[in-house]
Order: sequence, then structure tokens, then C-alpha cells
Amino acid sequence: MFRWKVTAAVAITAALALTGCSADSNSGGDGGGSGGGTLTIGAITPPTTFDPAGSEWGNRSAFYQAVYDTLLLATPEGTIEPFLATEWSYNEDNTVLTLTLRDDVTFTDDSKLTASVVKLNLERFRDGTGPDAGYLAGTSFEAPDDTTLVITLDAPNPALLNYLTRDAGIVGSEASLTSPDLATNPVGSGPYILDTAATVTGTSYTYTKNPDYWNPDLQHYDTLTINVLQDATAGLNAVKAGEVNGLKLANNDNLAEVEGAGWTINANELDFQGLLLLDRAGTMNPALADVRVRQALNYAFDREALLTALQGGNGTVTGQVFPASSAAYDPALDDRYGYDPEKAKELLAEAGYADGLTISMPSSTVLGATTYTLIAQQLADIGVTVENTDPGNNFIADLLAPKFPAAFMALEQNPDWQLIQFMISPTAIFNPFKYEDPTVDALIAEIQNGDEATQEAKAKELNEYIVEQAWFAPFYRVQGSFATDANTTVEVLPTNAFPAIYDFKPKS
Repeated sequence: MFRWKVTAAVAITAALALTGCSADSNSGGDGGGSGGGTLTIGAITPPTTFDPAGSEWGNRSAFYQAVYDTLLLATPEGTIEPFLATEWSYNEDNTVLTLTLRDDVTFTDDSKLTASVVKLNLERFRDGTGPDAGYLAGTSFEAPDDTTLVITLDAPNPALLNYLTRDAGIVGSEASLTSPDLATNPVGSGPYILDTAATVTGTSYTYTKNPDYWNPDLQHYDTLTINVLQDATAGLNAVKAGEVNGLKLANNDNLAEVEGAGWTINANELDFQGLLLLDRAGTMNPALADVRVRQALNYAFDREALLTALQGGNGTVTGQVFPASSAAYDPALDDRYGYDPEKAKELLAEAGYADGLTISMPSSTVLGATTYTLIAQQLADIGVTVENTDPGNNFIADLLAPKFPAAFMALEQNPDWQLIQFMISPTAIFNPFKYEDPTVDALIAEIQNGDEATQEAKAKELNEYIVEQAWFAPFYRVQGSFATDANTTVEVLPTNAFPAIYDFKPKS
């Protein structure tokens, strides 16, 4: 799921009233599958459908993980582990992936998991209209026997295994896929079963323990409730009232109050915020074609001050778009462009802009008015004037049209290949000018077709190159926060906004 779609959804939706009953503060269990009680957690956005072909991930992942299993499992340690598939291997040129499936998995309609059922799910996801259908573009599937699935790709896709840990890897029962109520009544093989009678769509979702689950070690509660608390104040009130055991915080504004209530903040850094310097060929603003101008814009920002002013210091200053968990990450690049307005002015003068220049950018109230004020002030200090335009609900559409040469944005830092396809490659959605650079293109090709060692080495080269070429002006990685009460523990994932439902446990 593209994170910006969640942000946009949050922006246009009114705050919801508190829902559900008080959280079960006496939840029991030993974390080994023999637990009990109720886990009540708060999410900031509901699912749009339970149809696996239209599923999304990120902040909606828990709704799906409760009822559906995925082919592979992403762990808090950042590894990919067996799940419905027990083992897998690629052919020599990484275009054929063969997976072996479990033979002991039963859906909650008593039908069995087979390779043909998985094949049907993957085909529906690939051919559907879901936001992540492109994950499986260029793939075809075979099921030579009940436990063998073969995925053939038209070109190597280094992100495929990761995709199979999330929405693309969801498997529903064959009969349910043609059911008229699939969008609201999912049938999977997951640890819980959606209680449709106790569920209020868009507001509160109640699940009961699947008594025949193949992996009871992952069932730490008898009942699971996910309340939708889109408004930050509503979430804070739920914490203070003890109405949830865990809550995804919409932002970091209330951390002190949440911790003051005796809760634990479980943090990761999934997103970066900063400028996307999109018009690298200068087709809309000729100045941006000069790397010295793009580097000058990077030198203009006091990142530490911005992090303090805009995020209360909750995050880490950075100068790169690859995350710290990536093989491409180089800590030295975080300091490549220190705050140096005089250096910025020198570069602008060398590029022929000693008298300044003007750059148009979109603005949005979702990302905070103060943000745009500070950006404009810091750029004004080096002689750059910002012309902001608020496109309203067309912010994303206009940014991607593209109608602006640069923009402030918050974007998810994906695993390497996914990130490259998201914001760097000539076809990337957040490369809306479709800018191409021969060095970048060559490195992308080597990453796509190389072995694991080559992929990691070339990703590091790519990251260093685009930082030096100043494709972006990142400010910082923002702390994502998931709060848990005194009765609950959770481990966050390094590559997803919401923890895995299996990783919530009652404190012993």
C-alpha cells in the first residue's frame, strides 16, 4: 500500500466517536498459544474491503492478518520466514520461483489449502483493481501438484518475496472468492474469524479465535477487537479511558501524555519527510536541471531544527531516502549536506542564480502549515522564493500529473527494490517527470539481474549516486509510534506501519 493513500484518506475523513467496550485489562495467556482474554487495539483507518484482490497493507494490515494467512512471513527482525510456504527457491536467472506449501492448512469453511487455491488467489490479485495489483505484474502461475506452486516472471523482481509477506500473499478459500459478501465476510485460514454480527463496518471489527488454526503458537488471545480511531484526540481519549490495549498513534503530538498514562511507546522509523526535487531535467524549472542548484537546496535546510520544530525531535535527521535497515544505507550520507547557507549561496551563484530563483510547490494542510512556513523561510535565506499552491484534495494528483517541479512530501521507505520502483526508476510513480539517468538505469539493471551480493553492492552505489546528484532533499526519518498498555507487549516491524497481529502478547 502506498502510504500517501492512507494519509489522504485520513485527511478527508471526519473524526469518529469512541467505539467499543473497555479493553480487557485482565487479558491472560502465556504467549505460547494457550493464552486467553481479549486484545483490543486501535487503528487509524479501516479496510475498504476484505476481498483479497482489493486488499491493502500498511495501517490496514491487521484487519487482514487476523483472518488470512500469507504465503511468507515478515518478522520484527527484518527477515522473511516460512509460513503457508515452507520453502522456496529460484532458478538460475531468478525468473522462476518454486514454493512448497503446507499440507495441513484448513480454511474456516473446512476446505483445504492447495496450490490450485493459491494460484487462483494470485491470479485474482494480479488481474484485479487493487492498489497493489502491480506487485504481481508480469507473473504467471502453475500448480503441478497440491503442495507445489511455480511463479514465472517476465523479468527478475527482487521484491517478490517481500510482496508475498503482505497483501499479494494473502490466501482466501476458493468458495469465498465468488461469494457475493466477500467484501464483508472473509474466509481465510488465519488465527481469528471475523464475527460479522459483532462488527460495525468502518468503526469496530471483532474477531474470535479460530479453533482449528494450524499454528496455535501465534494465537495469544481468545478475542480480538480492532477499533478505528482516526482522530488523534479520540485515540488519546481511548488510552486515558483504558478502552484499548494498543494504539497506532496518528502522530507524535501526544507522546508525553500517553507515556504519562503508563503506556509504552514502541517505535520504528518508516517514513522520511523532505523535498522531492522532481524536475531534474529542468523541463518546468530550468534551474533544477543543474545539480549545483539541487545541492544548494540540500545545504539550505537546518534539519535538526526542522525535526525539533515539526516533530518534537521524534525521529532521526537524514540525507538519504533508503532506510537504515537497507543494504543501500550508508550513515555517512546522512551528513552529506550539513546546514550551510553560505555554501548554498555559492553553489547558486556558480550555477548563475546569484540573484535568486523561484520554485513553485504544492502545499497541503494535511502536512501542516508550519512546515511550509519553515521551508519557505530557510529557502528565502539562500535567495530562493517558494510559490506555494494548495490543490486541496488534488494534492497527490497534481503532484503526480506532474504540475510542480518540486514538493514537500512524506513517503514510506520501502525495501530496496520496492523503493526503487516507487520513487527512482523511470517508471516510478514518484518520478512523475520520468527522469532518466544512464548511471541510475545501469545500476537498476544490475540490481534486478544480480545475485544477492550484487544487489546489495549496487543498491549502495545507487544510493550514494542519487544523494550526490541530489535527487531529493530529505530532512529526517519520522518516528512511527505504537503505544501499548501495561498488560500488553508488541514488537514493531521495520517495514510496515502496523505491527503484525501475531506479535501482540499479554505480559506474563
